[in-house]
Amino acid sequence: MAVRATMSRFPTDPDAQEGSGLPWGVTVTPFATKDENGNPPVYGSDGHLLPRCENCWAYFNTYCELEQWAWNCSLCGTLNGLTSEAITRYSQPQSCAEMMSSFIDLELPVEGSEEESMQARPVYVAAIDLSSSEEFLELIKSALLAALEALAPEALFGLATFSHKIGLYDVQGPVPIVKNVFVPADSDASLPIELEDAMPLLSFLAPVETCKDRIVSALETLKPTTSWERTTAAGQGLDGILLGGRGFGVAMEALFNYLGSEYGNTFALARVFAFLSGPPDYGAGQLDTRRYGEQYASKGSAQTLTHSLQAAVAVQAGVCVDIFAVTNEYTDLASLKFLSIESGGSLFLYSNTDDSTLPQDMYRMLSRPYAFGCILRLRTSSEFRPGNSYGHFFPDPQYENVQHIICCDSYATYAYDFDFANTVGFSRHTSEPPMLQIAFQYSVVVPPDELSTPGSVSASRPKHSLKRRLRIRTLQYLTAQNISEIYDSVDPEVVLSVLVHKVILASLEQGVREGRMLLHDWLVILIAQYNDAYKLVQYRNGSSTSAHVDVAFSQCPQLQPLPRLVFALLRNPLLRFHEEGVHPDYRIYLQCLFSALEPSSLHRAVYPVLTSYSTPDKQAYPRHSLSRAALITSGSPIFFLDAFTTLIVFYSSTADPILSFPPPHDCLLRSTINKLKKERSITPKLLFIRGGQDDATAFENYLIEEQDVEGSGLTSAMGFVSFLEDITRSVLEYMK
Repeated sequence: MAVRATMSRFPTDPDAQEGSGLPWGVTVTPFATKDENGNPPVYGSDGHLLPRCENCWAYFNTYCELEQWAWNCSLCGTLNGLTSEAITRYSQPQSCAEMMSSFIDLELPVEGSEEESMQARPVYVAAIDLSSSEEFLELIKSALLAALEALAPEALFGLATFSHKIGLYDVQGPVPIVKNVFVPADSDASLPIELEDAMPLLSFLAPVETCKDRIVSALETLKPTTSWERTTAAGQGLDGILLGGRGFGVAMEALFNYLGSEYGNTFALARVFAFLSGPPDYGAGQLDTRRYGEQYASKGSAQTLTHSLQAAVAVQAGVCVDIFAVTNEYTDLASLKFLSIESGGSLFLYSNTDDSTLPQDMYRMLSRPYAFGCILRLRTSSEFRPGNSYGHFFPDPQYENVQHIICCDSYATYAYDFDFANTVGFSRHTSEPPMLQIAFQYSVVVPPDELSTPGSVSASRPKHSLKRRLRIRTLQYLTAQNISEIYDSVDPEVVLSVLVHKVILASLEQGVREGRMLLHDWLVILIAQYNDAYKLVQYRNGSSTSAHVDVAFSQCPQLQPLPRLVFALLRNPLLRFHEEGVHPDYRIYLQCLFSALEPSSLHRAVYPVLTSYSTPDKQAYPRHSLSRAALITSGSPIFFLDAFTTLIVFYSSTADPILSFPPPHDCLLRSTINKLKKERSITPKLLFIRGGQDDATAFENYLIEEQDVEGSGLTSAMGFVSFLEDITRSVLEYMK
């Protein structure tokens, strides 16, 4: 569990927090195997015996004062009694994880019988759009072949299709059988029969171990529905426009109900992979994609509400939904995204089938460990409290600051910002520092331990078992005595993370223009507060118009990256209008991607890392600004750009022809690329470009510092320098 704060020294009171101009909060990556310093948790058992505070329900931890019969809560100060069992246990501190470390991971007893806990078979269902093309289906087949290689042998796999009908495949017999249920065209009609009546769920879910070849055979039979079939089913639209035949909404809800009947019985987690080739345009849940002109789907719109309610159904059924949209037509992902983000899933967008990384992304996603049925709870000491929470979760309808996450991998990151509980803040006279405790309860499927029965030949292969665990991290922070201590303790990557969440929220609720203004104004106020705190504004000839303002944070190294990050974020498609050529669905995809990234990855996605090499085996300089001037002055022949979703190796036009292009497989540059690709949550695209010979547009587009912040993309005298001049004028206006 990695936890990073926007500032490692907390402000002492609301005035200090307001005066700093910085967001105050943390990012949490709960299922990360290590903390932010690379330390693993101490593992233990009997998590249900861990003492809890009678007042605030915080867990006992190493920061609590332990007396012979009682303990003081480190969060609220309450004195709690100890049971006789706990007294005995804590008399041998080295035997208890909670006495050894503030970062622990304890096993919890699994409810139900031992037999039930052994029925922990992960369930995966592929729902494939047949109102599509041959190329789309070929790509999906490749992706599912990759997925089958990554799945554990005892996993159960179901194959479903949707168009103007829902197809369910039974692959457990010698020949694949498909049963179809027709989808009513009316947007308020329901299916004529339940899917369970069309095909029993246990016929639909096939064990991967024994049926892999038959699943592959069934995939080979998939064909797009013909336009004739769709026309006959759909008929003419009201205004004479031919309706489509993509009954996605009906198919999703029917699948959730189908699977939900066995939730907690046959399976502990089901994942639905929904493959879409265009907008849902048939039956209940169809979208009106004529709304393309609107910047976003507002949360109140009917079609957004439909998919938000479906997300609630998915959560109830224990289903996590991953949406893979392979299309360049407007699909209104703004409405569909709730299905994936609220159920703990992911949203992927590929603009075409030719260079799509979908098979690699599927394999990568299913190969890494994940937790499910998770509950995330953040508690603070009494002087402050969590404000907003951000990320892909489902908030608990009853309890504050409790989030449910159906599926969580080691990359998934959530953010919180803090408020003071009162005007006093942290008292300077007490020795009680700010405390934070994050509890993460989760389940994992543990593979059978082959070593447990050496030599014994079991009639049936050992089953996977379900383990419930409780991971707790308790952190103690220092308070800053003055503004300099706050500024010196800032983590700019975490500030960027919290800012991105706030800006996404603002642009969703009030539009992109509002999001841009919020970001611009935030930087203006921060620079004004900083200049005021350090008394840096110098008025020439007594006039405020010719005053000198320090916009580069020359006194505070920790703040220096922020103007560049804000400039880059304003240039990012996340905050650009579709009039500038940014597809609304692409913006939604970026929203979903950025709001789940841990801070270092988000930094790369917003302001890419540009490195230079003198040869493929020798790095010249680790970091350059994103400008043509930096390329020219460095004099290096090779540049490597890491923009998180894209990796580019660029050979300058003046590079020595002796240097091998592309770089050889056994060189330092290649090993760096391979390491980055392996560590990444998605598959980045890798491009090799030779300056002067190849089209270098893809690389040059990332050299943003000479580009206009308003997004014309034209190289001009505008760019970062001009942006800082504009900010200076705004700061002077603000400080008048």
